Amino acid sequence: MAGRIEDYALIGDMQTAALVCRDGTVDWLCLPRFDSPAVFAGLLGTEDHGFWRLGPAHPAGSKPPAATRRRYVGDSLVLESEWDTPRGTVRVIDFMPPRDGAPQVIRIVEGVSGRVPMHSALRMRFSYGQVTPWVHKVGDRTVAVAGPDSVWLDTEVDTYGKDLTTYSDFTVAPGDRIAFTISWEPSHKQPPSLPEPEASLEATLDFWREWVDQCTYHGPYRDAVVRSLITLKALTYGPTGGIVAAPTTSLPEDIGGVRNWDYRFTWLRDAAITLSSLLRTGYRDEARAWREWLLRAVAGDPENLQIMYGIAGERELGETELDWLPGYEGSTPVRVGNGAAHQLQLDVYGEVTEALHLAHMTGLARNDYASLLQLKLIRYLEQHWDEPDEGIWEVRGPRRHFVHSKVMAWVAVDRTVKLIESGEADGPLERWRELRDEIHWDVCEKGYDKERNTFTQSYGSRELDASLLLIPQVGFLPPDDKRVIGTIEAIQRELSTEDGFVLRYPTDGGGEGGENLDGLPGDEGAFLACSFWLADDLAMIGRVDEARRLFEKLLSLRNDLGLLAEEWDPRLQRQVGNFPQAFSHVPLIDTALRLTASGAYGG
Repeated sequence: MAGRIEDYALIGDMQTAALVCRDGTVDWLCLPRFDSPAVFAGLLGTEDHGFWRLGPAHPAGSKPPAATRRRYVGDSLVLESEWDTPRGTVRVIDFMPPRDGAPQVIRIVEGVSGRVPMHSALRMRFSYGQVTPWVHKVGDRTVAVAGPDSVWLDTEVDTYGKDLTTYSDFTVAPGDRIAFTISWEPSHKQPPSLPEPEASLEATLDFWREWVDQCTYHGPYRDAVVRSLITLKALTYGPTGGIVAAPTTSLPEDIGGVRNWDYRFTWLRDAAITLSSLLRTGYRDEARAWREWLLRAVAGDPENLQIMYGIAGERELGETELDWLPGYEGSTPVRVGNGAAHQLQLDVYGEVTEALHLAHMTGLARNDYASLLQLKLIRYLEQHWDEPDEGIWEVRGPRRHFVHSKVMAWVAVDRTVKLIESGEADGPLERWRELRDEIHWDVCEKGYDKERNTFTQSYGSRELDASLLLIPQVGFLPPDDKRVIGTIEAIQRELSTEDGFVLRYPTDGGGEGGENLDGLPGDEGAFLACSFWLADDLAMIGRVDEARRLFEKLLSLRNDLGLLAEEWDPRLQRQVGNFPQAFSHVPLIDTALRLTASGAYGG
């Protein structure tokens, strides 16, 4: 049975990632890319769908023991898990070396004290647990083959097969270091080269040490910021610069419900805000790579801008259901692909333009095509900004005139006006100044409830939406505007949980026929990004102590390794949604920067 979402650690190589549970089980791994079919899909099913457990031996039929403690080695993505057992203490080091060649998961068992019996159980199931591979020996190596894929196991200890699983039983004493490595290679090619676990470990630690040294943030929340930055880097697909929203699919927003989506793609919105955080903490190489990815993905067709693409810029992300998987804690369906890819979400134009603007403002070398793309996006918005859309939250109900979408359309025009004013681009300056004013007037006239002194989710509605918290952050209105303060306070009253965390929007009723406003059954937890946005806004309007308290309460929701999923279920008191989630770690960084600048932090 899979662990709780917060029980997992992330390891990765900037091309794919694995999730390692507290008991030493790898329950999720897609090879060779983030969006490839999983080889270990136990996270969304049972052990029959693939897993790799490595830890102290335990009686058959009993629950594997959880690690006594675990940590990342310094500022890296190298995981150390330790077990204190009646026979001694043992450590397992898990990591994936950044690579140009075959993807590898390396696990090094180290004896610390006593003599500890150890057990490895490796059950590979390709195609999301559906295909049992042919497992056989090639010399001293074990290989599992199915169709186009092969996974090679290398270790110095003896292995044996039983029940379509590869096992190892061995004992470690102090100073012993025994390595296990699995490597993926296309099945029609030559075997991958023999691994060098110890050299790979040193190279991996060096890689992360050098990368973290570039960070320009040195404030009081540095540990949380650096861990979030490392997580964002791990979610970047190195060969193209694309950034996945999360490395998982179908971890539920509502345990046992249907709100289960595939997040292993590059949302323009998520990637753009990730880029902003990386730029503001010193990471220009990632910003440059993402900009190049964007230009390739959008190519010459900005009029048909998608809200998301594959990690190499793929456009077709058809959504299907894997009916052989029972889902995480019975949450079905399990989905791969994402049918929201072709939704109209006008806010994306604003986020992309803001990211390009910030790249320009922070000194990233000029790219003429990036400026040309920005102008093309505004020409499209000029004709379409006043249309209804699906909005930031990808509702599967009818299109509406979402206030946040209009605000971000204003952002797109505003930043482009500034680009032209700076002399870096040519365009119809006066016409677009008028367009900027027109959108601003439209939002303030149609998206604002004067009686309640709050902006609303969409034109003509009474519902609130946490995305309204971004109004002062993007400069649409100043923080001290009474309409901004009124909106913040209304969201605190109507969308906050008892713990003070923020829901995205009301999900109960309100739609045609009484269904939920987002067109989906069920409920969801507090959205962590929105909760960080509230802390940001509170700091902006001068309520800095309250902002700090909320921020530090949010930090306490991270798991023991500093990782966050998409949401927090206040009823179950646990993390829910895909994990780890870029859209949670980005605003953590942003809020830390704002609180540090304001001096709003404890001693």
